[in-house]
Amino acid sequence: MPVSIADLVQDLTEETGVLTACLDSLTPAEWLRPTPAEGWTVQDQISHLAFFDGAVTTAVTEPDQFRSERDAALREPGSFVDRIAAASRALSGKEVAARFAEARAAMIVAFLAADPGARVPWYGPEMSVASALTARIMETWAHGQDVYDGLDRPHPLTAALRQVAHIGVRALPNSFTSHGRHVPTAPVRVELVAPDGEAWVWGPDDATDRVHGPALDFCLVVTQRRHRDDTAISADGPVADEWMDIAQAFAGQAGTGRTPGQFA
Repeated sequence: MPVSIADLVQDLTEETGVLTACLDSLTPAEWLRPTPAEGWTVQDQISHLAFFDGAVTTAVTEPDQFRSERDAALREPGSFVDRIAAASRALSGKEVAARFAEARAAMIVAFLAADPGARVPWYGPEMSVASALTARIMETWAHGQDVYDGLDRPHPLTAALRQVAHIGVRALPNSFTSHGRHVPTAPVRVELVAPDGEAWVWGPDDATDRVHGPALDFCLVVTQRRHRDDTAISADGPVADEWMDIAQAFAGQAGTGRTPGQFA
């Protein structure tokens, strides 16, 4: 796994590039196409990414300011993420794209300048700089998937996929705690097949609980962009099976995921 901030930025830049190329081709009507996230358009997905790029830049460069702004926002009634989406709906798609490009560029500068040993506050537990950057890769990939699904276009494969899989594996405890469940102590072996046929493996060889299948399908499950029943992911053992029902690579409250057959 790449561990340097520069390597992670490269993966993020590659995934950002294919998403930006897609956005550059959109008509005004396509920006308003609905996505699988109920009530959210393509434009809402991109304004969401832009907002949280800005938030993590503040978290990296001014952590106390971030904590204050976060706590104030979370005290307000209603859905925080829905308020963010609504705040940008008066803008055009191109204006939202410009905000996203500006916020992403500033975020990359902040990550490259950050002390790799620093801790980054967030809406869930604090993270290392590398983990915070990996989370932005995952969010870009996941919300990009919503965009591609809304437009009925294929999601181009990039090196970011491995980072999404990695954070999905690392987020096993978060999956259980987000759903108010006890975090299991039994190890889980994850064996994935990358798009190029390479084996990606996490966990001990002798683990009795195992998850296996295509890496792309695993990423779709842990980001809650596909129901597990609509993928080729298999889970052996009670912990692995329960995990795949509630897998969640992102911070915050338990997500609702997708319904079986939604993308059949």
